[in-house]
Amino acid sequence: MLRIQNFEKRYADELIIGIGQLELPHGIYWIKGENGAGKSTLFKAIAGLIPFRGTIAFENLDVVADPIAFRKVVNFAEAEPIYPGFLTAKDLIRFIGKAKGASEENMRSVTGHFGVDLFYDKSCETFSSGMLKKLSLTLAFLGEPKVIILDEPLITLDEATRHKLISLINTFHSNGVTFLLSSHQVIERSLQLAQVFEVRQKSIHRV
Repeated sequence: MLRIQNFEKRYADELIIGIGQLELPHGIYWIKGENGAGKSTLFKAIAGLIPFRGTIAFENLDVVADPIAFRKVVNFAEAEPIYPGFLTAKDLIRFIGKAKGASEENMRSVTGHFGVDLFYDKSCETFSSGMLKKLSLTLAFLGEPKVIILDEPLITLDEATRHKLISLINTFHSNGVTFLLSSHQVIERSLQLAQVFEVRQKSIHRV
């Protein structure tokens, strides 16, 4: 179970988003909200990428007290990924894969699933937005994650890759992985959503 308690994220003195208590058992969750509502900020906090006040924990792992172990089981893909231009897809997959404890089979499987093997040895500075998105999604499925956070995963994806993503989400979910998704597009009906939330008025509300 993912647990968020007494959570606050502020920039200077301005509250961006606050959550008193939220517990998310295994499932697929759609987090909705207008641009600037705080969805990406919340996702980055859960992924352990930005500081915050309060508690975020998955099972017995706290993102602050157990940062390495926590990040090994909580994966994240940004809405608009940016990587150093001199790095190749291979460089990033190998680096993140090693950090996540991914097997060679896992790296090959996910890389092939999203078609990243077609530009595996090319540098990121040559990638289109769609290629960057496929690479970002590939990195999010490496290792043995228990939670995968996908921020606007459908943007810049072609229809074929979109269906491949939905298929992989369903497969990982059936194997016990919890998903947090944000999207301004309609989430596929083929996904068994556990709950829909909306971020508004600097907090999160069940829909």
